[in-house]
Amino acid sequence: MSRHQAYRNYDYENDLDEYEGEGYSDREEELDPEDQAQLNAGTAQIRVALGNESSKVTTQQIQEALWHYYYDVDKSIAYLLAKFIAPSTKKKEENNDKLHSQRLAFASFFDDMPWLNVPKDRETVFVKPPQIPGGLLGGASSTGKMSKLQALAAARKKKADDQKSEEKPRQETRQSDHTPTPPRRPEFATTSSLTDHLDGLQLKENIRPSASTTGETAALKFENANVEGDQMDGTRDTPAKPPAQVEESPSTPAPTETAAPSPFAQALLGPTNNSTTPTPRYFQFPYMNLPSSIADVFSAPSPDDVVLKAQSQASSKKVAASATKKKAASGEKKDEVAGGVKGLKIDDAPLPKSKNLDVLKEFEKTKSKKSASFVVVGHVDAGKSTIMGRLLLDLNVVDQRTIQKYRKEAENIGKSSFALAWVLDQRSEERSRGVTIDVATNKFETENTSFTILDAPGHRDFIPNMIAGASQADFAILVVDASTGAFEAGLKGQTREHSLLLRSMGVSRVIVAINKLDMVGWSQERFDEISQQVSGFLSATGFQLKNVSFVPISGLHGDNIVTRSTDAEASWYVGKTLVEELESSEPMARALHKPLRLTISEVYRSTQSPLTVSGRIDAGSLQAGDALLVQPSGEKAYIKSLELDQEPVDWAVAGQNVVIHLSNIDPVHVRVGDIICDIRQPIACIDTFTVKVLAFDILMPMQVDVHRGRLHAAGQILEIPALLDKVKGTVAKKKPRIVKPANVARVVVKMGTKIPLEAGQRVVLRSGGDTVAAGLLE
Repeated sequence: MSRHQAYRNYDYENDLDEYEGEGYSDREEELDPEDQAQLNAGTAQIRVALGNESSKVTTQQIQEALWHYYYDVDKSIAYLLAKFIAPSTKKKEENNDKLHSQRLAFASFFDDMPWLNVPKDRETVFVKPPQIPGGLLGGASSTGKMSKLQALAAARKKKADDQKSEEKPRQETRQSDHTPTPPRRPEFATTSSLTDHLDGLQLKENIRPSASTTGETAALKFENANVEGDQMDGTRDTPAKPPAQVEESPSTPAPTETAAPSPFAQALLGPTNNSTTPTPRYFQFPYMNLPSSIADVFSAPSPDDVVLKAQSQASSKKVAASATKKKAASGEKKDEVAGGVKGLKIDDAPLPKSKNLDVLKEFEKTKSKKSASFVVVGHVDAGKSTIMGRLLLDLNVVDQRTIQKYRKEAENIGKSSFALAWVLDQRSEERSRGVTIDVATNKFETENTSFTILDAPGHRDFIPNMIAGASQADFAILVVDASTGAFEAGLKGQTREHSLLLRSMGVSRVIVAINKLDMVGWSQERFDEISQQVSGFLSATGFQLKNVSFVPISGLHGDNIVTRSTDAEASWYVGKTLVEELESSEPMARALHKPLRLTISEVYRSTQSPLTVSGRIDAGSLQAGDALLVQPSGEKAYIKSLELDQEPVDWAVAGQNVVIHLSNIDPVHVRVGDIICDIRQPIACIDTFTVKVLAFDILMPMQVDVHRGRLHAAGQILEIPALLDKVKGTVAKKKPRIVKPANVARVVVKMGTKIPLEAGQRVVLRSGGDTVAAGLLE
């Protein structure tokens, strides 16, 4: 049954009944004896505290208060007094009756509005209609009386104006500009009385009128309206009072200027005979008439304004001057940069400390030993590291004291047989696990050759490291475990894969070391059996049998490694020892005349340089002081010094494993797997390439990992253009869907990022931890 059907059949009623309290009694919970005792004690205390007032409350009210305040007697008493005994009442109804009983006026109606508190000289004046007495805009005509404070302010103002008019006649003109008088109204000619009256009114402009004075204010406004209406009416002109009378009587209200009737009023009441043009009035911010003395003080800029203005002018001059200089300098810099960019070029010349040697001639003159590198591969636990440790011990590269030290340390962790393997396995993780993880390197010399050992890991998890070791080797030692069952397991495991990888990386010379033959009594039959099976397998892989040799050895005891075995059971073998086979092997041809190519194997910091790299020179040559290019970063570097076999040298050629101390480059631009190349002939960085591969597993358009030496990156097989003939190399089939194992095909690979690759390099394709193909770039 689905979830929706389960919810559709869900019984909500049952759960709702349970939620609403079904099964519980409705009666209240009974109090504990302790709570009941506290309630009774608190009730008694409250009644004692209230005294006669306790009769106004019931026992239930007292107990509810105690229960609410958690038996706090003081809070309960305060609550009972405020709630039941002496509640506070507000007389809202009286205020409402008082407001309705008063006469409704405009000023009282808008008494609580903040925008009503404006200066008196800015208030609206209601003008009475001239035609109809007491008409639409009529009002009272009672005269107002000035207060003592207004009279005192008017007297002081008049005295100040008189003194100023005597001292500075010019200020009288400025004062008249602030308060212009109408030309046809003689009653407004004197500005002092009007200013006195307005100054008196300004004393009250910030005082909100109370309810008792609202009627008087409205009456004053309507009185002014009546006066102005009479003056505007031509039929009721009254003689204007002389200016002297206005000055002598400060209590007389000043007449108010009126505006012309609106078109609506003229249309309704008819035109007026008074053609007086109202004189415009100008008010200073914030819209008040300041005294002339105060106006003069604030008319000029303040000292702070003067200082700030001077500072701003000085800064603007500096900014303009600096901008001019910057423009001129930027023009010069642009010219310099343009000339510098034109003159930029990659300096191919080495550093002054370079000796400018002809490396190839120097190499031909030297009569040093030939150098060769070999990689040791094989199945895990076949004894590869132990064989190399015994070889170094017998050649006196490692002294016996060191081996005794390793043996003692190995016995402490229960691995006494790993003492010889610890000569190459230096990492603590490798020693604790008993397996080789990374490629271990060491050197030894014979009478004719200087060898470099590349001990590769045998575990399948570290195949990328084995590929890195095989890419630096001239030939290989394939170690096979001869003990019962171990050889068969290895042939199905890493012995097979390592052989395929060796051939894919271009290794043609293989020495098969059949190890642990002492465990089977130096059986010649076992040796012949293993030799036949391995020969057939290597022949099928692509190795020529003339380049394959077999040596029976014992890595733990050192039989047939450096010296022949003294065991009578091994007397049947009369061939070469392992070292003799190595000396008879010829290294690969050196690409001395090709451009420089060096694959970085290690990057670290040393005492000689903050950036030191090591690796095998695949092609070309170099010397101290050369300019190099690191790909794919594209950064330029210089060779500070060189080391070969832990000794400083001036030059190195292809086939040698060299240590380079770099300068003039940031370490972040150098990584393991990068290629150091000639700055004049750099290697290209590509993200799509075509490769001719031999399939080890089924190939199709899929995700793969591309391995080239130490470099490995993610990629994808985009398409398979053709299936090739193994012998002739011609196209056998175009655009096959898949490629079966052991077939040769041409595939196109797309990389996620650009990597340094060029034609002729060998790459390995792996997928899911298995090697699926290997081949050459076209």
